[in-house]
Amino acid sequence: MGTGTAPAASSRAPEHTPRLTWAKHAPEVYKAMLQFSKAAERGLESSLLELVKIRASQLNHCAFCLDMHSKDALAAGESVERIVQLSAWEESRHFYTERELAAIELTEAITVLTDGFVPDEVYARAAGQFDDTELAHLISAIAVINAWNRFAVTTRAVPGHYTPGQFT
Repeated sequence: MGTGTAPAASSRAPEHTPRLTWAKHAPEVYKAMLQFSKAAERGLESSLLELVKIRASQLNHCAFCLDMHSKDALAAGESVERIVQLSAWEESRHFYTERELAAIELTEAITVLTDGFVPDEVYARAAGQFDDTELAHLISAIAVINAWNRFAVTTRAVPGHYTPGQFT
């Protein structure tokens, strides 16, 4: 057991080096992604969107996006408990609303397409919690975070340096 104090920064493993700063080399794509993100998120609660972003990033093993969206969620007032429990949401459903659960479940189905198509029952639960416009935006927001995850994982973006609100 530890003493409860964090290890000194010097005892940590060195950071990896990013492969590419894609936003610098493809600024038009980066700007389009920012616009896509903003458009996709219209009409949806920011707390729900952060849960979706965190869950997709967990599934995609995107440390950079986990760092960013966990910090943004905490800065917006989200509880540590709900963020920590998100990776085991099926066993800790009582931390989330039915609307959030439907969004989280849809996020998993869309993110992990190798498990098959989005099941009808998952889509139906989401459709029962969101009107058609909200559902279209939710699907778009899930697609966007998956794209961001793929950019960050592929280019080996380095987590740990993000400040909440930095990219808004």
